[in-house]
Amino acid sequence: MIIYSENIYTPEGVRKGYIEIEGKIIRNICTDENELKNKSDQIKDYTDFYIIPGFIDNHVHGWGTGSFWKEGTEEAMYNMKKDLVKVGVTSFLGTTGADSLEKITDTLKEARKVIDREKEQITGAEMTGIHLEGPFIGKEYKGMQKEEYCINPDIDILKEFLNIMGEENIKLMTLAPELDGSQEMIKFCNEKSIVVQAGHTSATFEDMKKAVQAGLKGVTHTYSGMRGFHHRELGVVGAVMYFEELYAEFAKQTGLTVKPEAFDIMYRLKGVDKMLLTTDTVGLSRGEKEFYHYIRKARFIPEGDKIKVLYDDGHEEVKDRTDYENIKDLELGFLGSVQNILKRGKYSLEEIVKMASYNPAEYIGINDRKGSLEPGKDADILVLDKNYDLICTVCRGKIEFEK
Repeated sequence: MIIYSENIYTPEGVRKGYIEIEGKIIRNICTDENELKNKSDQIKDYTDFYIIPGFIDNHVHGWGTGSFWKEGTEEAMYNMKKDLVKVGVTSFLGTTGADSLEKITDTLKEARKVIDREKEQITGAEMTGIHLEGPFIGKEYKGMQKEEYCINPDIDILKEFLNIMGEENIKLMTLAPELDGSQEMIKFCNEKSIVVQAGHTSATFEDMKKAVQAGLKGVTHTYSGMRGFHHRELGVVGAVMYFEELYAEFAKQTGLTVKPEAFDIMYRLKGVDKMLLTTDTVGLSRGEKEFYHYIRKARFIPEGDKIKVLYDDGHEEVKDRTDYENIKDLELGFLGSVQNILKRGKYSLEEIVKMASYNPAEYIGINDRKGSLEPGKDADILVLDKNYDLICTVCRGKIEFEK
């Protein structure tokens, strides 16, 4: 397959030309059709469309008809994979929550099966590893996490997780730096090439300073689930502003959990190179127990293949939770978040590519094969129209979604 466009977003800038795909990888990006050696019949013409690298979601619990966290089964993970490509995600980290160690262990065993198959089988977005957002988080800022399962960092527990997953497959951990054992955990994770970020935390600025010295690399869903900024106690928010080396992860940009102006302030302080876009979606339709979503101000009640949503204002909806089209609007996906940012007119598509693709790949150490459109890298490619709607998703050389 060969993709032609006048708007190919590469690390060197926006180019007019051809992306030649061979198997799973980008073989060449050229400007001269003569270089394609009589392969014109393979060209897909997207002249006026934007061609960008696939989005990388390093913080996603679930999406559409599957939930890594809520269900934790191999089937659920494959449902996630096939639905994520519909919002432009070509690779992701399956993300845990604070659950019983038995539940997390069972989920990781299922995840290992999926990840081991990724090498031979292309089915939807690639699960490149695991993000442990729990159980080593604080209770004060637990958010939707279960308080009884928020525990102090324990290296022996992590070793058990590593035995299940393989040392190369746990890529990222969220922990609370104020907890006993956090500095030792950060140092151990650094030895194992696991990136650590602070989240669901009441850490003081001094706690954060010690964590940064130990090797902390970023913060989870910036502003949310953490001690805020005060001029006499800078907290976690002040720490991410102050320490230039820290990355700022942002979950889906609905405008509700984080005001756009707060996003802008952090962008001005950190610059594009230290900003990470994720979604933190859950797969709201997939839970087996009734729960209340305090941000959506709604109660979700599963009823067989249906999910009833009772809103605080009195109205209700009943949706078929096996039908992606019926439930996709329960949460804001990666593409919708990107569109919200772009529609404000303050950020360019080049900046989005950095925050949504290049930076996330570099952050977790997979930028040797993902995150940018370059020869030798995986052919993870999105085609967007002028309204930033998704036309096509290519995962490792295979078309996984086409409008």
